[in-house]
Amino acid sequence: MKYKINLLAQKKERPFDRVIYFVLNYLRYILVITQIVVIGVFFYRFKVDQELVDLEEATEQKREIVQVSQPLIKEAKKEAFKLDQTKLIITKQQALLDAIDYLISLFPENFFLNKIKVSEDVISLVGITQAPDLLNKFLNRVKKEAKFEKIELRNIKKGDRGLEFTFEFSKFRNTRSY
Repeated sequence: MKYKINLLAQKKERPFDRVIYFVLNYLRYILVITQIVVIGVFFYRFKVDQELVDLEEATEQKREIVQVSQPLIKEAKKEAFKLDQTKLIITKQQALLDAIDYLISLFPENFFLNKIKVSEDVISLVGITQAPDLLNKFLNRVKKEAKFEKIELRNIKKGDRGLEFTFEFSKFRNTRSY
């Protein structure tokens, strides 16, 4: 059996020696870990700052695009308004043409048309006929089909060439959509 005998007296450790031992052995690891954490936070902060700068640049670019395109948008709105107004006018004109086409399609052969007066909602027909019974048939047919809200035989008088008549048709009800 082997024994180890230490005849030297054990040195008493002082607190200062303990601190130095701690600093030399363990504190350096703590410092290295702390430096790694600080470097990591630095790079993370750098990344976040770069993202903020990129986002600000993108926002500025979009703001400039909006400012540049603002006159174009205003012009497009004006043109759209003009197109809507044009479409409205064309629709009104087409409705008026449909009303006139409808009346002309029903108009008897023995009627001679002297004058057509067209206002916004009213169509007046002035003409002459030799057959008085056709006036009544025409009037009844137009009333029966009820395409106009108001149908009036305004004037009938006997003239040299036959019966002179004036019809007035108001507010055509168009079933066709445009």
